[in-house]
Amino acid sequence: MNQIRAEFLRQLAEFGQANDQQATRRDERLLNITPDTGPFLALLIKATQARAVLEIGTSNGYSTIWLADAVQATGGHVTTVEVNEARATQARHNFQQAAFIDTITLEVTPAESFLPTIASNSFDFIFLDSDRTQYCAWWPLLHRLLRPGGLMVVDNAVSHQHQLVAFLALVEATRGTETSLVPLGKGELLIWKQR
Repeated sequence: MNQIRAEFLRQLAEFGQANDQQATRRDERLLNITPDTGPFLALLIKATQARAVLEIGTSNGYSTIWLADAVQATGGHVTTVEVNEARATQARHNFQQAAFIDTITLEVTPAESFLPTIASNSFDFIFLDSDRTQYCAWWPLLHRLLRPGGLMVVDNAVSHQHQLVAFLALVEATRGTETSLVPLGKGELLIWKQR
């Protein structure tokens, strides 16, 4: 990552933390990944040579920029889905600032509307950082979209572990999946779809 983009991400991280400390309502918070989670996601993308990347939960685009920087090394592209128009507007501005307009496709729509429209095995890597109450309902669609050999990463797997109990049980009951919990940032659940 070049220094200009790294500095921009540092500023975005500070802005997100300050915003969330001042916000009085949950829907005002950006709820970005932690600064140490970004490099971890980027390394996973590069190590797996993921080209087609899907993110559910764009927020203001902080995590998306980490993903987009990583796919530059693989010749890939990031599709990110955000339901909140105000956050999507912030994200578009941040993508322009980071010079990632051609590397990112932003879909402003509910995930449950977007996911059924995509062909099976379309993504090498999926990052899930959204409404955790929906994960169980989304799981069959997400599993279908992840190609064999692909990797899914779920944020907040330690910080909100109690909200992911049913989801984790569903994943582990699915044949051909393996999981690992990485206690980095807010906790990252790795889900690998066997080849």
